[in-house]
Amino acid sequence: MPADHEFLMRMAADGLLDRLDDVTRKFPFGLDVGCRNGLLASLLHGRGGIEELVQTDSSWGMVRSLAPSFISSNAQPSACIVADEETVPFAPASFDIVLSNLVLHWTNDLPGALAQLNRTLKPDGLFLATLFGGDTLWELRESLLQAETEVEGGAGPRVSPFLDVRDAGDLLTRARFSLSVADADSVTVSYPDIFRLMTDLRGMGETNATQTRRRTFTRRETLLRAGEIYQQNHGDSDGRIPATFQIITLTGWAPHVSQPQPLRPGSATTRLADVLGTTEQSAGDKAKPE
Repeated sequence: MPADHEFLMRMAADGLLDRLDDVTRKFPFGLDVGCRNGLLASLLHGRGGIEELVQTDSSWGMVRSLAPSFISSNAQPSACIVADEETVPFAPASFDIVLSNLVLHWTNDLPGALAQLNRTLKPDGLFLATLFGGDTLWELRESLLQAETEVEGGAGPRVSPFLDVRDAGDLLTRARFSLSVADADSVTVSYPDIFRLMTDLRGMGETNATQTRRRTFTRRETLLRAGEIYQQNHGDSDGRIPATFQIITLTGWAPHVSQPQPLRPGSATTRLADVLGTTEQSAGDKAKPE
């Protein structure tokens, strides 16, 4: 990926590693899923106590460009492996930590991929990942849909689908992660026009790759009309347009007996009414009028 187009990848990676800094545990042996050009590894510098990092990517070209690197002064050289995110080629309980930066939104079977990544973690191992969420590029999607409908009399999928943040936490639970958390941040990037935005998307490798996408070139009239609609509906006084990128961060732990567990229903030892300083009433009682 050209350095001119990796600003979002770098921003998401910095945020992911900030989360890692908040954890006091050490994770000597890690896995970077979908490493692309090795950006995440280049930013680690031993953070999280990671001494050795295995890097994987589904692209042979990406992996071939990565020479084994040192994560910290006492680290062993990393391994670079061609591997698809949906078929993780590692034994169960192999890693102390699994990291992934803006890659998992490309998987066809995200629940299955998360379950496999969970299995590769040692008990009480940490999973940290970022991926694009459902509000990403909503302005572009809206403009392309309207333009294609007006010019061509119909519309097809122009932007790959993204995960809704409301479903992200459920997917972590479904994949059997413990203490799972999913949250989202939105980043708005300003562009001079729709064509500069599309150039950045191509440079980041984030263009439409759905199987149902149109296989022919988009009409010039459609693109020009989409640019007009984008500018009319979302442009600012300086003639620039905003592009929203929603970045979801997933955090989960491989199950372990030492982790906090929810109490059994009915096992509470303190009455809520005592905490609130009120009088307890049964569900069938009505408050008496004063």
